[in-house]
Amino acid sequence: MGRSAGAVRRRVRRTTHAGGAGESGLAKLIELHAVHSAGDMLITVALASTVFFSVPSGEARNRVALYLLVTMAPFALLAPVVGPLLDRMQHGRRAAMAGSLMARAALAWTMAGVVSTAGLGLYPAALGVLVASKAYGVLRSAVVPRLLPARTTLVKANSRVTLAGLLATAVAAPVGAGLHVIGPQWPLYGASVIYVGGALMCMALPAVVDSARGEGKARLSADEEAPPEPTGLPGRPPGLLGVGPSVLHALQGNCGLRALSGFLTMFLAFMLREHPVGGLSPELSLGMVAVAAGAGNALGTALGAWLKSRGPEVIIATVLVCALSAAVVAAGWFGVVTVVLVAAVAGITQALAKLSLDALIQRDVPERVRTSTFARSETVLQLSWVVGGGLGIVLPLNGALGMAVAAALVLTAFAVSVRGLLGSARRGGATSARVA
Repeated sequence: MGRSAGAVRRRVRRTTHAGGAGESGLAKLIELHAVHSAGDMLITVALASTVFFSVPSGEARNRVALYLLVTMAPFALLAPVVGPLLDRMQHGRRAAMAGSLMARAALAWTMAGVVSTAGLGLYPAALGVLVASKAYGVLRSAVVPRLLPARTTLVKANSRVTLAGLLATAVAAPVGAGLHVIGPQWPLYGASVIYVGGALMCMALPAVVDSARGEGKARLSADEEAPPEPTGLPGRPPGLLGVGPSVLHALQGNCGLRALSGFLTMFLAFMLREHPVGGLSPELSLGMVAVAAGAGNALGTALGAWLKSRGPEVIIATVLVCALSAAVVAAGWFGVVTVVLVAAVAGITQALAKLSLDALIQRDVPERVRTSTFARSETVLQLSWVVGGGLGIVLPLNGALGMAVAAALVLTAFAVSVRGLLGSARRGGATSARVA
């Protein structure tokens, strides 16, 4: 048994260190993200079993609505300041990432004491866990460009990090279910231990993570036609750059797909529990959708790494059309096949669009503001998911109506972004950000 475990560890290490990732430090970030994802999955198992499955459907909906409300309100208020705050945190990102993991470790341990009763005291701690997790996600996106190995694209690096997280989640899910059989608090104890280990791993990241040499701040704007102005003018921060139209329109498209993901997660969770499709049990219906979404996400990540930066604007426009088509079909013919289809397509398109956005940031955003751009764009994407999830909570449990709303979310993103995306593609991405 020990020899087999050692062989598995060596194989995992060879995989994470491949392509120069061991020398650049990217391997350590890949392993850290796997640990982070495993801990978050154990938290999800604990909350799902308590907040969702252990109570009647109506009460569960009210509890999750409350959870999302206390999540969305402060996050919506904090989102506009997270990017600028991280811009000022240029020299302490290892400590900040470790702090987010230690905060979740303490909160998970606290939640373990009250999870069996699912009282209101659970919700502030759950909110803290989610906010800390979102902060980690923003920080991780900002760190990846600093750890790129030579001859490795940002798209490939991000896909490797994402795949590691997906694999860790797949492993942690049955472990969490097994711990829950022992007691509802045990997944939370397990998550706490995992987070502490992750915090220690943060401090082992290379020192370059905390280096801000040559970096500036980004602004999410597309004022490409404005002539460069001298820096140091009153009221204009020196070095503040717009990201350019291609990145801005790609972010708009990604926001629609991220909102779709949040909406489907919340809406289908309650819809299929109350009205399972195809004569299946609620558990089987939900399981099929979850597997389809996870498999779609993994497939989209793999496809994105393979496509790399081949026409990222066209890829985003194409996946918007695919997501819109799947939602329209599901609205017209709501059933087990179309629900599984829309979940799988949402997973594929979200992953492909995000990796295409990464490619555009690497191609069109000046290097000195690239890290800031990642931090700010990730904050916007996180908020889009929360908004979509909130909409999925308040909508009546009608399958055709829900899929029509899902289609409307994607259609809105398509309408505001596709013309700019195709225009940028025709120009060949030659336009770069200019001083605002």
